[in-house]
Amino acid sequence: MNIALTGASGFIGSAIARHAHEHGHKVTALVRESSNRKHIEPYVTTFIVAEQDDHSVFPEFLDGADVVIHNSYDWSVMRNKGLMAHLNSNLLGSIRLLEASEKRHFIFLSSIAVHHHMHANWNGTIDESHPTRPGSFYGAYKASVEAHMWAANASRGQQVTSLRPTAVYGLDPALKRTIGYPIVQTIREGKPITKLGGGKFVNVEDVAAVAIACINNAKASPRVYNLVNCYARWSDWAAIAAELLHANVEIDMSSPPAPKNTFDTSDVTKDLGIELNRGIDDIRKAIEELIHAT
Repeated sequence: MNIALTGASGFIGSAIARHAHEHGHKVTALVRESSNRKHIEPYVTTFIVAEQDDHSVFPEFLDGADVVIHNSYDWSVMRNKGLMAHLNSNLLGSIRLLEASEKRHFIFLSSIAVHHHMHANWNGTIDESHPTRPGSFYGAYKASVEAHMWAANASRGQQVTSLRPTAVYGLDPALKRTIGYPIVQTIREGKPITKLGGGKFVNVEDVAAVAIACINNAKASPRVYNLVNCYARWSDWAAIAAELLHANVEIDMSSPPAPKNTFDTSDVTKDLGIELNRGIDDIRKAIEELIHAT
């Protein structure tokens, strides 16, 4: 299959490009002029160099594509230019890409950030039928694109799949953006870890594997899939890192050891054959890999 992939040079995108190549797919990658491409050159057949919202390149980008995997998001626009610029670049750009994709399978890297308030009706186990109620403009953007995807499916029969990963861990090509990097550096400096809270995490390899497993899969449209491996506190990350670094630092372990809500991932296994069953031991492996890389 021919895949048109946005955000191919980034953390998740580069993993998707590699998995696609390993499964025999051809990848056309949309990348910025400033993007580092060396790490994905073995996996990409064609590069289209443009901004994600430059719809003038969409015909070339989509030429011959069977599937579109939309993974890019421009964080700098929201941070530096404000809400309206974000809406024009990220939201309008995504909707234009969806429309230009016509009847190609459109796979969207959404986010669990489409959720904020969890209804008591779900009894703490949130499946894909739970309505979206974002608590941030980022989550609102993801939920908005999803709404247009459902409309595209209903109005023209377009295949659509939304993937909602939790926080994604693994080595980022931009190493300092890797989850756990600040914790490891703080421990190396012998400083206490006071960051409270935690979250649900998913390995980048599982995110990429799920994206590829959706291709040419009738069960995957129109569908949403929650992607999560496990829950961990930041203090859990810190305790593992301190042990691996043989460091004696103060760590605030007062955050609750379990989350209030969990996400049901049974449909990922049922439809796609992928078990999201990595636990805290896999986070340990990721921290060990991060320590060796730094």
